[in-house]
Amino acid sequence: MRKNTLRRLLSTRVPLLFTPGPLTTSAATKSAMQTDLGSRDGRFLRVVADVRASLLRMGGVAAPAYECVLTQGSGTFGVESVLGSAVPRHGGKLLVAANGAYGERMLAIARVLGIPLAPPVRAHEREALDAGAVVAAAAADPGVTHVAVVHHETTAGVLNPVAAIGRGLAALPSPPAFIVDSMSAFGAYPAPVAEWRAHFVVSSSNKCIEGVPGFSFALCEGAALRACKGNARSLSLDLHAQWAGLAGNGQFRFTPPTHALLAFSAALAQHEAEGGAPGRLRRYAANHGALLRGMAALGFKPYVAERDAGCIITTFLVPKDPHFNFAGAYDALVQRGFVLYPGKTTAADSFRVGSIGQLDVRDMEAVVQALKEVLLEQGVALPVVQAE
Repeated sequence: MRKNTLRRLLSTRVPLLFTPGPLTTSAATKSAMQTDLGSRDGRFLRVVADVRASLLRMGGVAAPAYECVLTQGSGTFGVESVLGSAVPRHGGKLLVAANGAYGERMLAIARVLGIPLAPPVRAHEREALDAGAVVAAAAADPGVTHVAVVHHETTAGVLNPVAAIGRGLAALPSPPAFIVDSMSAFGAYPAPVAEWRAHFVVSSSNKCIEGVPGFSFALCEGAALRACKGNARSLSLDLHAQWAGLAGNGQFRFTPPTHALLAFSAALAQHEAEGGAPGRLRRYAANHGALLRGMAALGFKPYVAERDAGCIITTFLVPKDPHFNFAGAYDALVQRGFVLYPGKTTAADSFRVGSIGQLDVRDMEAVVQALKEVLLEQGVALPVVQAE
């Protein structure tokens, strides 16, 4: 009887999201969206100004040497805005280093926009990029004007050596502009933008700062941003024009995501109260550790070696058991109030478990216990044997 009651409670509650974003948000963040403000309301414009300044501080920089540009849409909109605006229409050439779906997405964006590409530097999806190889590729092609990498490649959960790449590029005789997609790392892992020698760092509202989806942002080195004028391949994703509007009157050029920005403002206050990025990383690392311990007890090993892994999301290979059915397991976990993330790796059949959002160690232990129950219900032998 007690077990059935618990299951009914779990099936009706708001689920916990073990994903890399959208993610589980706090009550205070949700509550902030209950206010309706006009896009030109002075109160809203103050929120926008405060958000921009806060994000610059998080990156260890300040205006006017660096500027923060907010762009409506998902993180991919922000990446496309930067790539499509930063690389000149004439004489520009982009080198992308890719070890997963999001590096490959930058290549796809460049192809659609007609941006000239150098041969990409690639690594296996379960391995970090080789900083030396990226720098060497840029040095070998004098036509390369911009280099783009992903900070934390969410495909498998790999943390890339952004600082080493940035230092190496800056030491070249003609340093290319450095673009960093820090979508699922910014706000937890350190992002010393100037130390990275980064010209553009892109992230979004619904990742480690724990806001809701609705906008992305780019921290831009001032001279590099001004050089974007006239380059854009899109009206709505023109990075320079977006910045000029924000700098001129504090307003978005087009309808802003007002509620998402109010939620983000509340999320920023909670982020600071938790101790900023170091405090948030401590919680995420504790979550990740609890997940690894629990999954190891079930027989699961992480797909990515510890030396290359971040603590944001962890990939596990599916059990090598004829009784295991991921779609069925996913649905059964949702009924219990837990939402995992399907695999996105190209080389292996896998699933992922996120450690970010308003989650703690108890939540990680609970999702592992729920997974154990589901596996037993499916008749999967424990400990599991993973596919190779």
